[in-house]
Amino acid sequence: MAKGKRRGRGTPEAVVAEVDGGPAELLPDRERANAFTLLIGGAPQSHVDLDDPTYLDFSYQRRIGHAIDLCAPARQPLNVLHLGGGAFTLARYAAATRPRSTQQVVEVDAPLVAFVRESLPLDPTARVRVRTGDARAGLAKVPEGWADLVIADVFSGARTPAHLTSVEFLDEVRRALSPTGWYVANLADGPPLAHLRGQVATAAARFGELALAADPVVFRGKRFGNAVLVAADRELPVAELTRRVASDPHPGRVEHGRALADFTGGAAPVTDASATASPVPPPSVFR
Repeated sequence: MAKGKRRGRGTPEAVVAEVDGGPAELLPDRERANAFTLLIGGAPQSHVDLDDPTYLDFSYQRRIGHAIDLCAPARQPLNVLHLGGGAFTLARYAAATRPRSTQQVVEVDAPLVAFVRESLPLDPTARVRVRTGDARAGLAKVPEGWADLVIADVFSGARTPAHLTSVEFLDEVRRALSPTGWYVANLADGPPLAHLRGQVATAAARFGELALAADPVVFRGKRFGNAVLVAADRELPVAELTRRVASDPHPGRVEHGRALADFTGGAAPVTDASATASPVPPPSVFR
């Protein structure tokens, strides 16, 4: 059961609950009237503005939002599969920017799903179906060629599980995607970027076109952070993606082509047999 703490005039200060991933807390955004940040185990996971679901506060979510915008003509409905639910921020965004889209969300943490549904209800007119279960198992149930877009944003204890980092996992992603579909993944890594390089090499083994968006300091291996990988078997609108990422409140950089291939530094694709979870973020990341 979610419990709320209250401050003056009866306004909720925080809503807390225990979920499988640890203590979950919804903190109100002091600058936006009906917006909240979801923290799990003290780590920020998602930000939601119920009054304006097109507002994306986190830099990595803005970059995924750019991919949602660019993968098809504006407002064209899509079939979207979200692996990892959080507070359903990206599903809300896609529903608002691409009305009549059909979306599936697979989230392993059933108490978290219940907590978010109760505290931050989805628009009842949005075509969003939420399933509880393992992301890879849920992916295997998606009909072949159904998805125009697969978004992977899965973290357990602030780490991406190993079985969602391999070429075998991407084989399942490709099976679920339409021939023109895009795969977008939120990755997290820090110096020496071995995990990120391996994930780019893994995607390059299964997709013909790649782009990677991140803060410049992350690319340089100076700081732990997020990187958004975009992959497809058709030409990506790299110039427009680059422009949008560079114009964000926290400007980022996009690498592609030869520069991105060089970035991998000869890393080998990851297999189920060699896969490991993404690195543990340093405590300073969440300060």
